[in-house]
Amino acid sequence: MLRCPFLHPICPKFPSPTSQSSNFLNNFKMSLLSLVPVPAISLPKGSRNGGGSSSMRSQWRSRVSMSVSVGSREAVAGDELFKDYKASCAFFFPGQGAQTVGMGKEAQSVPAAAELFEKANDILGFNLLDVCRNGPKEKLDSTVISQPAIYVTSLAAVEVLRARDGGQDIINSVDVTCGLSLGEYTALAFSGAFSFEDGLKLVKLRGEAMQDAADAATSAMVSVIGLDSEKVQLLCDAANEEVDEKEKVQIANFLCPGNYAVSGGVKGVEAVEAKAKSFKARMTVRLAVAGAFHTRFMEPAVSRLEAALAATEIRKPRIPVISNVDAQPHSDPEMIKKILARQVTSPVQWELTVKTLMNKEVTKSYELGPGKVIAGIVKRINKSAVIENISA
Repeated sequence: MLRCPFLHPICPKFPSPTSQSSNFLNNFKMSLLSLVPVPAISLPKGSRNGGGSSSMRSQWRSRVSMSVSVGSREAVAGDELFKDYKASCAFFFPGQGAQTVGMGKEAQSVPAAAELFEKANDILGFNLLDVCRNGPKEKLDSTVISQPAIYVTSLAAVEVLRARDGGQDIINSVDVTCGLSLGEYTALAFSGAFSFEDGLKLVKLRGEAMQDAADAATSAMVSVIGLDSEKVQLLCDAANEEVDEKEKVQIANFLCPGNYAVSGGVKGVEAVEAKAKSFKARMTVRLAVAGAFHTRFMEPAVSRLEAALAATEIRKPRIPVISNVDAQPHSDPEMIKKILARQVTSPVQWELTVKTLMNKEVTKSYELGPGKVIAGIVKRINKSAVIENISA
């Protein structure tokens, strides 16, 4: 069964539908997970066919630009510390979907990493390492468990790296960081914006709030494979014309070329699946997740996050942390709180984030945490990118 849609990058060269084997589909499903979304982008009424006019494409690009600049429009004077940031070495942190039974084992040979799991037990009220190492898989895959598990294991990977020869030098050289959905909290903890303990408390509440929001509505997520983002938006528009307002869908995760996650009401998702072939999509894959993450369906979680964030001490990060919401770094603690509260209802701008860092001429990057999902995404976006995985 698919884990959460916030991480898996596998954006392979897809075989034609007639050549898809059951093995390929099964393996592909197990890889499509780390996906999760700035406000929903809608196109003006007009042509709804698979192609779309050049003017419509231009308008769509304009809407995207408007959406991802929302954060900068709200910026305050104290939020411009990283306005003209330089970047050469990046740390990437994975999101929900990277979890796998057995993770955390390597961390136990490094005292500082093992200590993080011990601290986590006191905060979470259960033995996190036992679940990470022994499962069962169904328990580890649940939203309320997987989010803390990935957060702790990813920061343990930092300690594993620190213990290696030359590891501290690598850590000192990192001048930008980011994380996919949940991974943004890990990146903020690494940057010193909040303590390990406070970050874990936030992540614990985030997982619980997202699960509760999902339980309160009937919603779903689906990956659309083989289309560019403009075509996927047109597909969403076409589906939305056939369903009620409460069932409408939107792009929830701009993951990488040819792989975008759509979230919304079940009927809207079903309409996307029914229309996908007419838009020349290679396939759609329904994601086995709790609900429509990174959409308005997560709105009930926002007030709980806002309250928790208001009570949390957040400091200016020591290095830029790129936001999932607008692909920009923020330095003002109050702005960071606002961004994190909005993140659960906003599409993940991961493709733009990676492209932005590549344009900044990042020459070396590391993925810290379970799996190698981020590396796969980065390579899909830029084949020449140099990225190394550090697991725990």
